[in-house]
Amino acid sequence: MSYSMVELIRSKRDGGELDPNALQWIISEFTADRIPDYQLSALLMAIIFRGMTPAELGPWTDAMLHSGEVLDLSAVKKAKVDKHSTGGVGDKISIPLAPIVAACGVAVPMMSGRGLGHTGGTLDKLESIPGFSTDVDPSSFNAQLDEIGVVMTGQTETLVPADRRIYALRDATGTVPSVPLISSSIMSKKLAEDLDGLLLDVKVGSGAFMKTIDEATILAKTMVGIGATSGTPVTAVLTDMSQPLGRTVGNANEIAESIAILRGEGPEDVRDLTVRFAAEMLMLAGYNDMDESTARVLSAIDSGSAFETMIALTERQGGDPSVIENTDLLPRASHEHVVTASRSGTVSRCDAYAIGVAGVRLGGGRATKDDTVDPAVGFTMEAKVGDRVDRGHPLVRIGYNDESKLQSALAALDNAWEISDEPTASRELILGEIR
Repeated sequence: MSYSMVELIRSKRDGGELDPNALQWIISEFTADRIPDYQLSALLMAIIFRGMTPAELGPWTDAMLHSGEVLDLSAVKKAKVDKHSTGGVGDKISIPLAPIVAACGVAVPMMSGRGLGHTGGTLDKLESIPGFSTDVDPSSFNAQLDEIGVVMTGQTETLVPADRRIYALRDATGTVPSVPLISSSIMSKKLAEDLDGLLLDVKVGSGAFMKTIDEATILAKTMVGIGATSGTPVTAVLTDMSQPLGRTVGNANEIAESIAILRGEGPEDVRDLTVRFAAEMLMLAGYNDMDESTARVLSAIDSGSAFETMIALTERQGGDPSVIENTDLLPRASHEHVVTASRSGTVSRCDAYAIGVAGVRLGGGRATKDDTVDPAVGFTMEAKVGDRVDRGHPLVRIGYNDESKLQSALAALDNAWEISDEPTASRELILGEIR
């Protein structure tokens, strides 16, 4: 059956509901390069404004899921559990989380994405490790998962290819913050992994695509519902993204912070969320007690087995393991600029969105889908919400390589911090759960 893409765009633009066959046709034709980017972009923009009904979302997600190959991990006897974040600033949790969970005996087939809009991407961060390849051949995927318990990869040409291409278009056309587009993107990738369980980190706040708890709850319930329909247990945890997570933003420096977590060090917020998420993933794998799961996670960190798993992962995917041993070998920016406090007081706002935008302008993210990311640039946060600062105290250290990009980034940071005379407490990290 053939359709007119122009008529389908008009229908969705005017609030119509597209039938399942039309949705299947769109995904099939776009994947086969018979629908141009500009028409699919127009449809995505219509979805941004009109949304998708449940009757549309199921077929759309299923079509994306079956736009290419689906993994068969039945030969891997361990429980297979993955985690996905809806995107944040300074959110490097997946990088220490995957080897920790693998060290606990659970297989983690982690399929991740690149930076999207103002948010960072796990693949971009991993590729700041010299030699690290996020393209794992499907023929070796199962063997690696079985032998070391973890694979961290992007979408291949044959696995959910429709989402890989739509993901890049959304990033470059301002069509990211949509519940149906986010949920179908995440769930099509994850359901293609043949999982026994999935943990979702649904970010809430200025630096997230979902700005309010109500919006995040709708997204979380949508994805949990898609998982239930497919028979995959899904747990969603709503977490704060009003300010950056941890003390670093950028690709190489977030790798360094991730390695610190694996050594039992690093910022408290990153460590706390990593431990909590790892315990949740063990529960999805069949553990029955949260305290026991947490103790096992902490043991994997303290014994060094999680760190050794990260080294094995890096070696297996072509990376230089000496960088894991010594993060000073990671790419470093050639210049530093320090932004200081204009007055004394307590930091009452450290805006994640402004910092994320500044990171993209600095070269740490993409303004267009073809942009090259500079792994060395980024930020070290010297003051976050609740911190007391004196006038002239550093708020952020900016590592940069291009003076013109620095000036553009500084413009985005103009109002990123607010300093109050009154004490201010940071928001709770975990804001809710949906199971």
